[in-house]
Amino acid sequence: MPACGGPGGPPETDNPVNPADPVKESSAAAVAALVARLGAAGRAAGFGADTFGEIAGVPLLALTRPAPAARPRVYLSAGIHGDEPAPPQALLELLAGGFFDDACSWFVCPVLNPGGLARGTRENPEGRDLNRDYRSRVAAEVRAHVAWLRRQPAFELTLCLHEDWEARGFYLYELNPDRRPSLAEPIVAAVQAIGPIDEAEIIDGRPARGGVIRPDGDPAKRDQWPEAIYLRAHHTRLSYTLETASGRPLAERVAAHRAAVGAARAGLLQSLPPAPI
Repeated sequence: MPACGGPGGPPETDNPVNPADPVKESSAAAVAALVARLGAAGRAAGFGADTFGEIAGVPLLALTRPAPAARPRVYLSAGIHGDEPAPPQALLELLAGGFFDDACSWFVCPVLNPGGLARGTRENPEGRDLNRDYRSRVAAEVRAHVAWLRRQPAFELTLCLHEDWEARGFYLYELNPDRRPSLAEPIVAAVQAIGPIDEAEIIDGRPARGGVIRPDGDPAKRDQWPEAIYLRAHHTRLSYTLETASGRPLAERVAAHRAAVGAARAGLLQSLPPAPI
């Protein structure tokens, strides 16, 4: 998924990098069951579960877990493109595995496009790419999500989990306008133990180095806003969009996202002053 403003979904011709392997259409019932599992896993992990809308009978789920003391606030999202199944699964496994502890306050939106996920399509059922809609906010999903975000505090870190059908391996985008200590290279190093990194010098039409893209994230220069640009404009000063390669095995992609999130958490905590005792 070209996350920060690249071309749209796969063309009709086969991808020369990854063979055509379309995501199978699911159903609203199956996606509702996934969302229910995410909610149950979240509650078992100490999260509060809230809904901020409903699409085709499937709730838009938000999970929040405030730390008992003042700790960094971290936001994660997944499922904004319905043809990217690994990110919601990775968040489900992180929830079930006890990853989310009191070292941070956590805010998780695990399935932002349930209608697209049910259809196996990048776009929502109305044919709109939600990850280009955060400036105009035409789609009901995006309007509901933005309304929820406006009720939350600012985040020290945001992580948007994605997949890219064109990629040769994992890569990420970093939005870091204040030049804070970068988490990019530690994230890439953690994922490299799981699977390949996309080492191309140009990814999604942008210069890249070692699987890291540092685009100009100035919102004023963008007509269409992905979620990450909206977050950069209104909610955070440090944001990463994590991209696994859709042509790799699903289990590897899920593991890569889990490793990336873990490395981001560890790097953030190392960059901050110790918590008061």
